[in-house]
Amino acid sequence: MTASPTLPKFRQQLILTVLMLCSLLIWLDNTILSTTLETLADPVRGLDAGPAELQWATGSYTLAFATLMFTAGALGDRFGHRTVLVTGLVVFAGSSLWAAYAGDAGQLVAARAAMGVGSALIMPANLAILMWTFSGPARTTAIAISSTSAGVGMAAGPVLAGLLLDHYWWGSVFLVNVPVVALALAGIALLVPNFRSPTRRPLDPAGMLLSISGLAALAYGLIRAGQVAAWGRTDVWAPIAIGVVLLTAFVLVELRVKAPSFDPRLLAQRAFGGGNAALGLLLFAMTAATFYNAFYMQGARGYSPMEAGLASIPTAVGATLGATVGARLVRRWSLLLVTAPALTVAALTMGAYGFLGAHTPLLWIEVLVFVQGLTIGMVIGPVSAALISSLPLERAGAGSAVTNTVRQTGSVIGIAVGGTIMSIVYQRAIEPSLSGVPGPVREQARISAEQARHVATASHRPALARAADDAFLHAMHVGAVWMMGVALLGAAVLVFALRSSGKPAGLPGEPPVPERTPAGAGETAAS
Repeated sequence: MTASPTLPKFRQQLILTVLMLCSLLIWLDNTILSTTLETLADPVRGLDAGPAELQWATGSYTLAFATLMFTAGALGDRFGHRTVLVTGLVVFAGSSLWAAYAGDAGQLVAARAAMGVGSALIMPANLAILMWTFSGPARTTAIAISSTSAGVGMAAGPVLAGLLLDHYWWGSVFLVNVPVVALALAGIALLVPNFRSPTRRPLDPAGMLLSISGLAALAYGLIRAGQVAAWGRTDVWAPIAIGVVLLTAFVLVELRVKAPSFDPRLLAQRAFGGGNAALGLLLFAMTAATFYNAFYMQGARGYSPMEAGLASIPTAVGATLGATVGARLVRRWSLLLVTAPALTVAALTMGAYGFLGAHTPLLWIEVLVFVQGLTIGMVIGPVSAALISSLPLERAGAGSAVTNTVRQTGSVIGIAVGGTIMSIVYQRAIEPSLSGVPGPVREQARISAEQARHVATASHRPALARAADDAFLHAMHVGAVWMMGVALLGAAVLVFALRSSGKPAGLPGEPPVPERTPAGAGETAAS
C-alpha cells in the first residue's frame, strides 16, 4: 500500500489505542528493569549478578536500540511498517520469555539485547503508522495523546515491578510483556493497514555494523575498568581505543553515503549539533543517576521493591508535567530562557544525591526526584521538538534518526561510566574494612555492596554490612558530583548552541507536524 486510505474516525481511534499499547510496552519495560536491579544482584532471590553484568543488562538493550533504530525506518519503507511493527513485537515477546527464564546473568544480558532489537523495530514503525493514519490537526492531537504513554509507563512500571517482585520470582517482570504483546498483535491484525513508502531508502549494513561494534567495544572497555579498578590495563584501554576508531569510521562511512540513515552532516549545524550534544550529555547523567538511585533505595535504604516503586512515582509525575509546562513556557518566552535554567537545576538535583544518606527523610528524597523529573521533562521535549522543527521538512526523518541515536548513545555511555565510577570508588572505600576478613568473604565483599550484605549475613558479620553501606553511599556521592558536572556541561553547550543561532524558525514548542512524508516518517519521534 503506497497511499494512505481515508479511514473512518472510529477506526483511527482504535489504531491509536493499539499504537499507544505498543509504546506503553517499551516504557513499562524500561522502568521495570530499574526496580529489578537490586533483586537480580541478590545471590538467593536473583541471579547473583555483579555490577558489570547489571550494567550490561541495561546497556545491551540500549545499545541495540540506539544502533538499529535508524535502520528500522528504512525497513518499514521497504517491507511495510505494519510488517516491521509485528516483527518487532514478536521479537520483543520471544526475548522477554528468554529473559524471564534466563539461567544466569549472561543469558539475561543476551536476552536484553534481543529485546532492544525488538524495541528498535517497534518505535519507528509505531510512529510511521501514526503519521499515515492521521493528518492535519487530528495528527497533532494524536501525537499529543500518544506521548502520554511515556508518563503512564514511567509511573506504572516501577509499581508493577514492585508488586510482581513482592509476590513472584524476578522473571515475572519480563513475563508480563507477553500478554500485552498478544493483545497488541490482535489489534494490529484487525485494524492496521500495511502502510509503505513509495520511495525505498537503501539499507545501511556497513553503518549498522560499525556503530554496533564501535559502541559495544567502547562500553566494554569502560565497564571493564570498573571490574578491575584500573584504567592502564590493556583489556581496558584497548577496547576503548578500538571503539573510538570504529565510531570514527562509522562517521566517515556515513559522510560518503548519498542517503545515509544517520547523517553526521546535520551535527555540523551549530544549533542542531549543540542541541543534540546537550541532550546526549543530559541522558548520560540521567541514566547514571537512575542506576545509582535503584541501588540506593532498595540496598542502602532497605526498601522493598514495591516501596521503591511507589517512591519513584514523583519522578514520572514531574517528567510528564514538565513536558507540558516546558512547551507552554517556550511559546511565551524562548527555548533558551526555559531550557538552559531547567537543565542547570536538573544538574544540581543530580549533585544533591551527594547529600543523601541512609536516614535522609523520605519527603526530601521525593521532593528532589520530583524536581529532577520536572526539569528534565522541561528540557527533553521542547529541545527535541525544536531540533526537528529547525530542519527542512524533507530532512525531518534523518534529523530525528540523529537525535534519537545520540540520546540512546548517551544512555549507553552513561550506564557504562556511571556504573564504573561507582564500582571503582566502592572497591577503594570498602578495602580498609576488609582487613582480617577471611579470603572468600573478602573477595565477595569487594564485588559490590549487594554481595557484601549477603556474605555479611551468611557469615554473621553485621559490621561488614554497615561498612558496605557506607562504602556504597560514598561511591554514590562521588558519582553524583561527576554526573552533576556532565549535566552542567550539557547546560553550557545548550546555551552556546542556542545563543549563537537564536530561536529556530517555526518552533512552537510542539513536535513538528509534517504532512504525509513517507521517507523517514518512521523515525520522526522514536525515543
